[in-house]
Amino acid sequence: MKRDFYNLLERLVGGSVDFVLVGGFAGVVYGCTYVTQDVDICCDFLTENLFRLQKAVVDLHPVHRMTPERIKFQLTKESCGQLKNLYLDTDMGQLDCMSFIEGIGDYQKVKEVSKIIRLENIKLRVLSLDSLIRAKDAMNRPRDKQAVIELEAIRKLKDKN
Repeated sequence: MKRDFYNLLERLVGGSVDFVLVGGFAGVVYGCTYVTQDVDICCDFLTENLFRLQKAVVDLHPVHRMTPERIKFQLTKESCGQLKNLYLDTDMGQLDCMSFIEGIGDYQKVKEVSKIIRLENIKLRVLSLDSLIRAKDAMNRPRDKQAVIELEAIRKLKDKN
């Protein structure tokens, strides 16, 4: 599987998926040096938005990576109402879709503490630096603790300028 996170994000933006970039790739946007294995987004889990997400990635052969059978990602109106998170493998890499972010809250709260950025040729929402630090701190995993150290150093540099 070839990782192509930029094109994966470009597809989501082009498909009008309502989301905020969170997690490791959001840290990279701010200048973190760590390597991330996936794209983490917090998105609106309304049926219409989930169907837009499905349409944006359908030709990338998405499968649920947390299921032993690696079930094909195929939504129904009924299944949309039962979902809180999606962990997908696609031909362009892993895509983790969450409806809630520790330390922040549900999608609407995440959207409120995000900002719009330009990443090459696309505009997308990314969690604010302070909110990303809060979310990483709330996760309290070793890799997140390391990310918090880097993100706080980046914040200090930005505050000086």
